[in-house]
Amino acid sequence: MKMLDIGCGEKKVDGAVGVDFNNNIDTDVVHDLNEFPYPFNADEFDKVYIKDTLILLDNPQKVMEEIYRISKSGAEVEVSQPYFRSVWGHADPGIKSFGTVHSFAFYDPEDPICIRYKYSQARFSLKNVHFDEGLENVGLIKKLVRRLANRWPRKYELYFSHIFILDRITHHLIKL
Repeated sequence: MKMLDIGCGEKKVDGAVGVDFNNNIDTDVVHDLNEFPYPFNADEFDKVYIKDTLILLDNPQKVMEEIYRISKSGAEVEVSQPYFRSVWGHADPGIKSFGTVHSFAFYDPEDPICIRYKYSQARFSLKNVHFDEGLENVGLIKKLVRRLANRWPRKYELYFSHIFILDRITHHLIKL
């Protein structure tokens, strides 16, 4: 399985090819992620990670189209970013976008948003959405809120996210 970690920084996923703009770290490929195309072949990767990077880039739609190009059919794509209500989504002055439950609706042909607005030819199926994935050492109330939010993400975002704020959102996508 060939994996790619886009914007890997110093925490590259084990076994993945790491790409980052920063040549001061131990990355496999140095490339400005705002420049297209990326230096990879079409249909090259089985799994793509993009953690805390999409939010910093100039054109998330073009990035997703490039991920679509370099991923194999059926490839898994994991996008993690600060949740739009979290204070962490506002701490870094370089952040240009935020994650919501609907962040990837424009790419999912089963979603009414994608059906109505055809902004991109890239197509991904939303496998699931998880809040605060991998975050530990949280209190009992936050664990309960996270459990409920992960079970009913759209209801959480609509009715409760302004009261019980979670920090991160991860979208698990499948390239169609």
